[in-house]
Amino acid sequence: MQVQVKWKQGLAFDGAADSGFSLNLGADPEAGGGGEGFRPMELMALSLAGCTAMDVISILQKKRQQVSGFEVHLDAQRAEEHPKVFTGAVIRYLISGQGVDEAAVLRAIELSAQRYCPAQAMLGQVFPIDLRYEIYEMGEGERTLIKEGHYNPA
Repeated sequence: MQVQVKWKQGLAFDGAADSGFSLNLGADPEAGGGGEGFRPMELMALSLAGCTAMDVISILQKKRQQVSGFEVHLDAQRAEEHPKVFTGAVIRYLISGQGVDEAAVLRAIELSAQRYCPAQAMLGQVFPIDLRYEIYEMGEGERTLIKEGHYNPA
């Protein structure tokens, strides 16, 4: 994998990957930036959330779960002092559908955490990642929380 960043001005950069996609990188105004784009640490958090999200939804679809809505929320805690590394994260999987099986959700989260998601495998060696889930049943225009819990590796 190859990526590159090209300086534009100040603390603004264009980032590009060998996939052909690009995005703007920038820094907070408090750090001397102009807020031109994603912060690098935001991208790390987004990479982790995106990696596990792709795994989990793919596994749930293979398990023929009737998922109509799916979100992954990640809250990353950071150290107070520089270099302000991540010190922990909570990942919440919000699954909406009809008759979604809790065992299927737990297995999908387990497979992502233990086998498939390289971002989680790598970052999980550096800081603790708490995995939580919420399963919602979709009704007539409403969703009802039917189950919530934690994935705890055995």
